Amino acid sequence: MPSLTALLSGPVRGLVPPTPMSRRLAVQSLLRSSGQGAFNTVSALFLLRVIGIAPGQVGLAITIALLARSLLAWPVGRLVDRIGPKRIWWWAALVQTVLFVGLPFVSTWLAYLLLAVVMEVAEAAAESANRAYVLDVLPAAERIQTQAHLYSALNIGFTAGALLGGIALAFDSTTIVRWVPLVAAVLMLANAIGVRMLPNAPHDVRAAEQAASRTKAARIPGPSAGRNVGWILTSALVSTMWTNQVLLNTVIPLWLVARTDAPPVLLAWLFGTNTVLCIFVPPYLARYGRTLKAALTSIWISTAFFIGSCLITMLTHETSGLWTIALVWLGHVTVTGAELAISGASWSIQAELMDPRRRGEYDGVANVARGLGSMWAPALFTWLAMDWDGGTGWLVIAGIILAAGAGLGPSVRMAERFAQRNFPQAPSPEPVATPSA
Repeated sequence: MPSLTALLSGPVRGLVPPTPMSRRLAVQSLLRSSGQGAFNTVSALFLLRVIGIAPGQVGLAITIALLARSLLAWPVGRLVDRIGPKRIWWWAALVQTVLFVGLPFVSTWLAYLLLAVVMEVAEAAAESANRAYVLDVLPAAERIQTQAHLYSALNIGFTAGALLGGIALAFDSTTIVRWVPLVAAVLMLANAIGVRMLPNAPHDVRAAEQAASRTKAARIPGPSAGRNVGWILTSALVSTMWTNQVLLNTVIPLWLVARTDAPPVLLAWLFGTNTVLCIFVPPYLARYGRTLKAALTSIWISTAFFIGSCLITMLTHETSGLWTIALVWLGHVTVTGAELAISGASWSIQAELMDPRRRGEYDGVANVARGLGSMWAPALFTWLAMDWDGGTGWLVIAGIILAAGAGLGPSVRMAERFAQRNFPQAPSPEPVATPSA
């Protein structure tokens, strides 16, 4: 009989990124998500009891911060292209570090609102620069597989951070919770230092050369991302497909507690299953889909899983006992399948349909479109699932996702035609291993 080590070695080995650069990038994802996960776990208690603001004020502050993030995403993306992705990435990471250091000293709603706005904008800058850097520094053959490993590393980091936050919560002390942001700050500082030590990407090299020669930055060639209607539509529809996270984190848990006889403790098993799948599965899925054709197939797979989750969960309104538990769990597994499939499609779409000269701008435009494609989902999906008689609102949710999945085929092909007309046809440059700037 094979040993436990032998049984685990295959899956664990599959989590290790295959190249030195992909391993360094995975470490950055791990550090960043660990810091965020630690604070996110205690954030509700921190905001309500440490700062002492009301739940409604928390929601209002978050809404304003997300709106500011959407409004500034496009200009921030253009800044990534002008200054260089690595430089913006580590500046944003430093800003996040400082903000986490300041959190324990916030005492009013207005102060928290200002901090939340800056935090969201810094997070948008870091994510946009991170994605641009990964696509810029890696050869085309490594991009999809590396992004899959980064997705796994993010989930490992969020899990580790949640454990740190859980330890703090176990003491049932607001004093300990108050200082959890400093733990997040240490991890974010390590992330910033690691980003600083990464090699410059080609866009960073060009920006540094222009700064050294004191020449005015030339206009970036090619049409603006705002003129690429196919890209805007694709980004909005992909965001609608990503509303699987609304089902995962909000609607299904509410449904379980309010509309079924399943025990609330089942929620821990549901989120545990999702975490394990999102850690182990992505690196294997990435091997089978690296083209736009494969992305379109993944979109339909995600659509099928999403609709299946709606139908399965709807049935639990009429079941009881073990049948309810089994079906709720299956509904959560299928919505995780929708998440994994659309994530793979998203990586291919980003790699193939972004202008390599304007990746930061394309990501910024995509962020604006994502807001249009998903901001409405928490309120609408919750109302449809919880307030329609017998849970028939789940059918409407399924219909929305079917329409989004069907619309992605034409929008992706439109964006592909735009790319063929306007993007440079030469392959992207190989990584440039220059010293840190």
